[in-house]
Amino acid sequence: MPYAVVSALSHPGLVRERNEDSLVAGPWTLCATVTENPQTLVFPLGTPLVVAVADGLGGHPGGHVASALVARRIAAAGPGLDGEQAVRDAVDDCNRAVHAAAGGDAGGAFATMGTTVAGVVLRPGSLLVFNVGDSRVYAAGPDGLRRLSVDDRPPPDSAWGGTHLVTQCLGGTPAHRPVRAHVIVRPLSPGDRCLMCTDGLTDPLPDDVLDAVMREHDDGRAAFELWKAAVTAGGPDNITLAVVRVADE
Repeated sequence: MPYAVVSALSHPGLVRERNEDSLVAGPWTLCATVTENPQTLVFPLGTPLVVAVADGLGGHPGGHVASALVARRIAAAGPGLDGEQAVRDAVDDCNRAVHAAAGGDAGGAFATMGTTVAGVVLRPGSLLVFNVGDSRVYAAGPDGLRRLSVDDRPPPDSAWGGTHLVTQCLGGTPAHRPVRAHVIVRPLSPGDRCLMCTDGLTDPLPDDVLDAVMREHDDGRAAFELWKAAVTAGGPDNITLAVVRVADE
């Protein structure tokens, strides 16, 4: 039976006082906390396996609450994510849950809390990729790193370009706002690898640096070297990432 090796790490970086990122790998969640070293887990590929990151919105109250809520709900939904519509439904459910936890239309102290989400669902023979916001998913193959997610950010040449604004996220506004998750389906074979991460990794590091690390290292060492590169580049934001490798017995 094929299996997945998941190596994950979450760290506040060098500037932020709080880690507002969360992560899910199967039933395991790492919510708004810190790992000093990569955690590596191995899962058989039978029922759907979800691996995802969530980045609580900076500058909004309760970002850590929103990201943790989404990670836990996705972990609970994971075994049932057997198709594109199931993934969209789960993301919509998370969006409603964040809005409700923020006080609903009545508002409250966390009225505008929100989070991004980006991840994959691994099934024998196929990979579902999904995201809302600017956290990313990459495929790491022999031809190099390829971005599979879609950044929900203003165009670079717009008046708001070059900022950390996102054009859609889960929650983030006083009134409930529907989202449309980016979802694609790809074939999955032993030897395939992917990387998912929050913008604490991708903002300080260009794709060619990520590609070089992924070409040279696997699993926990790749996760550590990516984190190390982001910290060396200044670590301006929370850094959360998961490296996934599919193998066969």
